[in-house]
Formats: sequence, structure tokens, C-alpha cells
Amino acid sequence: MDRITFVIRLADVPVGISALYPSTKEYCRAYLTEDAPALSIEISPEDIAFEREKSAREDVYEALPVRQYPDYYLETLAVYRKIVEAFLDYDVILFHGSVIAVDNAAYLFAAKSGTGKSTHTRLWRERFGERAVMVNDDKPLLKITRDGVTAYGTPWDGKHRLSNNIAVPLQAICILERSQKNQIRQVTPRDAWPMLMQQSYRSADPGKLAKSMELLDILASEVGLYRLGCNMEPEAAEVAYQGMQSLHYE
Repeated sequence: MDRITFVIRLADVPVGISALYPSTKEYCRAYLTEDAPALSIEISPEDIAFEREKSAREDVYEALPVRQYPDYYLETLAVYRKIVEAFLDYDVILFHGSVIAVDNAAYLFAAKSGTGKSTHTRLWRERFGERAVMVNDDKPLLKITRDGVTAYGTPWDGKHRLSNNIAVPLQAICILERSQKNQIRQVTPRDAWPMLMQQSYRSADPGKLAKSMELLDILASEVGLYRLGCNMEPEAAEVAYQGMQSLHYE
């Protein structure tokens, strides 16, 4: 099989990719660049087999029927896994959540699967119209420094394919929970830590894992942390937005 080689720019880092399937390049088309790569990755059949086995283990753990994915789709997962592993050396971490920007400030919503992250950010788009721009609806990248945190769009943007190739300063992370009443409060890094751990990329390499813990510690100190009880009515977007502008620790 002839290899497909191309370069994409993610989180301001050009990444050279050697793929097995043309569809992988098409998947990343909005992020293609002519820049020289700062790092390169190559996908093997073994990488694809790893993704298949991992997916099957997760389905068994969740008591779901084991899903069968085509190799070309599994390759996109393998590509991203190798990228985010390497990106820890660039102070960049993958965070599972839905990120929306309003007036050039980004807000990341994190929650257990099925809680309604995408539904909530849809409410923001409906409420704020052209002021609101999706950064990434599933797996954004966060560049974490002591001078602030930047959220980046990526091609890995969920089943609705909602993202933009943009970089926006991250103002807050909001842990989303279902509630009959819309209410928001600011929480401490200690309160938020379990969700930050659960929703961020964790490497199997001890050194890389330590690096991700260091980045999460900085993240928790650099952005506002909130918990939102949300009933998914249109009012929820306004409650969340206004709360993240004004609230402080209780």
C-alpha cells in the first residue's frame, strides 16, 4: 500500500504524518499546511490493531455490544493518539469537552458522556448568534502556560464535526451536570480535580503522565473553574455565561 504523507498544523505545531489511507488526509483537510514539520509520526497496521482492541475493551467494560470500525476510521484515532502523546513535550494536552468562544474568550464544558455538552453549547450559539464560535465540540487541544491557556480547534471534533481552525484564550472550564434548575457556582481546583483528570489525556508512560499532571495543575490555577446545574432550557446559556463573568469562590 502506498503511503499518504502530509503536514498539518495543530496548536501552532506543524506535524508530518505518514498515513495508510487517503481519507486520513481528507479528515484533516482544514489543518493542512506547507510548513516544514517540527515532528513526524508514521502509522502502522499495529497502531490500527491497537485502536481496535482498545475500542473493544471499552465496549465490554461499558456492557455495550462490541462495535466494528473500519481501518480508515481507526487510523484517525491512531494519528491523534500519537500526536497528543508527543504534544505533552510542547505543553499541550488533549482535553475531552466542548469549547465555545464568545467575544474572543473561550469556555470549555466538561461532563460525563451523555450529559449534554454539545446540547449546551448549541444553546450558546442560539443565544449569542454571531458572537459565538465553536472552537471544538469533542477533543480540543489546550496549550498551558503560566501566562495563560489557549484552546485550539482540531479535526477530532465529534459526531457533528463542529470546530474551527482557530486559537482562543481559555477563560473558564465548567463542569456540566443535569439539574431541574439552572444554577452555577465557582469551585476550587481541588473540587474540579477529579473531572480534570478524567477528561484529559493520560499517557501510559510514567514520565509523560507526570508531565500531564503538571500541566493540569497549571491549568487549574490559570482559568476559572465552575460547576453548572443545567436543565437544557435556553436560559441555561445566559445563566452560565453571566455566572462565569462574575462569580468567585464561595
